[in-house]
Amino acid sequence: MAHDLNADCIAACNACADACDRCSTACLQEADVKPMARCIALDIDCAALCRLAAAYVARGSEFAKRLCGLCALVCDACAEECARHEHDHCQDCAVACVTCAAACRHMVAV
Repeated sequence: MAHDLNADCIAACNACADACDRCSTACLQEADVKPMARCIALDIDCAALCRLAAAYVARGSEFAKRLCGLCALVCDACAEECARHEHDHCQDCAVACVTCAAACRHMVAV
């Protein structure tokens, strides 16, 4: 059970990091980048934190749950910002962030 929970959290974190990388890269290609500034910044923060959380969970770090709690908060902020934009890459990222936040919160609760 714990292995499945860990694997699910790691997979969600890695998928979210990938989606955030795709979103930030695509946002930088938009005709008007300025309104995308917060989205890009949150994408970068979220991707980095998701990868860090996945590594902590994979190693069984004693701080994994605390980091997953923070990861969920950043994923929430990123999802909220991305959902404000109509671009497919933003919408896809918002979904990945919501999924990751739920997986991290589940990890913290166990």
